[in-house]
Amino acid sequence: MHGLMMNMPLSISALIRHADRYHGDTEIVSRLVEGGIHRYTYHDAHRRARQLANALASLGVEAPDRIGTLAWNGFRHFEIYYATSGSGAVCHTVNPRLFPEQIVYIINHAQDRYVFFDLTFLKLIEAIAPQCKAVRGWVAMTDRAHMPQGSTLDLLCYEDLINSHSDDYVWPELDENAASSLCYTSGTTGNPKGVLYSHRSTILHAYAACMPDAMQLSARDVVMPVVPMFHANAWSLPYACAMVGCKVVFPGAALDGASVYELFETEKVTMSAGVPTVWLGLLQHTQQNKLGFSTFRRTVIGGSACPPAMIRTFNEVYGIEVLHAWGMTEMSPLGTMCTFKTRHLNLSQEEKYAVMAKQGRPIYGVDMKIVDDAGRELPWDGKAFGDLLVRGPWITAEYLRGEGGSPLREDEHGLKWFPTGDVATIDADGFMQITDRSKDVIKSGGEWISSIDLENTAVAHPEVKEAAVIGVSHPKWDERPLLIVVRKPGAALTREQLLEFFQGKVAKWWMPDDVVFVDELPHTATGKILKTRLREDYKGYRLPGT
Repeated sequence: MHGLMMNMPLSISALIRHADRYHGDTEIVSRLVEGGIHRYTYHDAHRRARQLANALASLGVEAPDRIGTLAWNGFRHFEIYYATSGSGAVCHTVNPRLFPEQIVYIINHAQDRYVFFDLTFLKLIEAIAPQCKAVRGWVAMTDRAHMPQGSTLDLLCYEDLINSHSDDYVWPELDENAASSLCYTSGTTGNPKGVLYSHRSTILHAYAACMPDAMQLSARDVVMPVVPMFHANAWSLPYACAMVGCKVVFPGAALDGASVYELFETEKVTMSAGVPTVWLGLLQHTQQNKLGFSTFRRTVIGGSACPPAMIRTFNEVYGIEVLHAWGMTEMSPLGTMCTFKTRHLNLSQEEKYAVMAKQGRPIYGVDMKIVDDAGRELPWDGKAFGDLLVRGPWITAEYLRGEGGSPLREDEHGLKWFPTGDVATIDADGFMQITDRSKDVIKSGGEWISSIDLENTAVAHPEVKEAAVIGVSHPKWDERPLLIVVRKPGAALTREQLLEFFQGKVAKWWMPDDVVFVDELPHTATGKILKTRLREDYKGYRLPGT
């Protein structure tokens, strides 16, 4: 027997319809790449998203064509989110911080039909466009007055597309399991892999993100997503904010402490979310200038572990609640959020901080466990650590085009779990804490750096015999790459010469911060470099300038 409820598919277009109908006059504020501040409402955003949907149709875009973006957080990017997914196409946000060769690979692998970009990335677009054969057109996200002059490309103008089409558009009723958006993760070795979200997974994830034990969002909030919209869908905020109808403030490209603080104060921001690197810059600005916050009350910090000192500063100096979070692109991305249970309220302040340093407990919809090398589940005692596995309705089952085969593991009960690549503990209250990574990628400022790619580049130098890259602690970026090298016999290679060799071969922010020359590297019995030994040996290593 089935229930007698209406069968209405979960769809992303319903979010912007809801925001327009019930919060139509609520503001969306954006700092523009061209300069100045743009203001409009959910009603305006919905109207323009419908115009853009008509424009995409006129360009021949059909479901499930992929539409790429290389853009900051702003009102036009917000419109693209809804116009593409709502019309049945797939919104593919591309991380512009990746090396150009990776961006080319991602656009080609996704088979993007059109790519929308902010003017900041014009030179990048002009450089990669000849290699992106499937792209039919490049759309500059600006108005006619700011269109680039003398570009090597025949660019389309975003505002011309909007203004030349009617808002008379009815969102199609899509299968809730249809693809809606696409992000690539570089947290794996080799080429980035595509994580393809559905309308259903996105809506369920947004519901969970709004809950009181998650981001605690409501119509009374003013939310500034500092986490980029090209980074795992800005942790669902473009969807969750529309779901509750709160005011949204988009910071654009200016993420320095002074710029972020200015928007916080002028727009009366109550909640934000981002990686620790951004908050470090904000705190430095406020402390140097003896500033306080008038409305800012809580922030979600994830992407990499939040330093305990940062949690203390936000809490004790400014009275701001830190919600320590963990997740992955493959998890849409939210997995855990660190909020107290009732019994934690009676703990001492130091005991509370010990809890807040953990990544938190799963939000509803995510199940997790830790297992040993044999796949046996380990106890939740806060001491045993093992491989962290997760499952849930917004966690990927496989990568786009089956890259790398199925990532899932099946347990003795026939349940399938996604291996996160992290090693963690879980305590008796369900609070998870990451203790290590089973893969040797480096996380810098919330972004992944592949140690293997750096090692391969180093070994390509004619005077390098062997090389290893590990992440070492950095006060601003959490981790930075340290290159450890064995020279070939008789070689006189210097640090400066080797770093010069890296120029143009990797992204600037991937560049190793230092080079150490050693006589030999430790190896396992099977001949692999023993990175656990290296991480222990260089645990206290101080990078230049820190």
